[in-house]
Amino acid sequence: MSVTGLLEEARHKAGLTQDQLARQAHTSRTAVSAYENGRKKSTLDTAERLLSASGFELDMRPRITFHPVPGTRGHVYQVPNQLPSLPLPKALATVALPLSLNWSQPGRQYHLRDRSDRARVYEAVLREGDEKEVLTYIDGVLLVDLWEELVLPRDVRAAWDPLISELVPA
Repeated sequence: MSVTGLLEEARHKAGLTQDQLARQAHTSRTAVSAYENGRKKSTLDTAERLLSASGFELDMRPRITFHPVPGTRGHVYQVPNQLPSLPLPKALATVALPLSLNWSQPGRQYHLRDRSDRARVYEAVLREGDEKEVLTYIDGVLLVDLWEELVLPRDVRAAWDPLISELVPA
């Protein structure tokens, strides 16, 4: 997402008009419009000030990268270098998994706030998911909490266990 899109999205999520944001950020509505429409490039300081006035923070986090870990029968699992962290509403949402992850019960709704449903989703994603699906459905803290209870093939557990055990020594 571009800075322009980020600024506009923050303002919309905050329920602010350009005028309201301009007043809160001590700038003009035309300046806010110019930043949001890409007619003017903002500095990091300006972007931070506009985001702050919208009730958000400019944040820098390490990028999650994936590396292949070979499993049995030629399967390769994509394991992240660190566990993802989902925003709370997303971590506890109600989801319907894509057909590639849930071909036996298409359209079934899973309530991630329910421990049992969350375990089924995490098992499916760890067994069959790609990088995008891991980042969409898996919250690292909740994964660590469920880890010992998950029913996973040995090769899946072996692929992910070094990452988990690094965080939670036995």
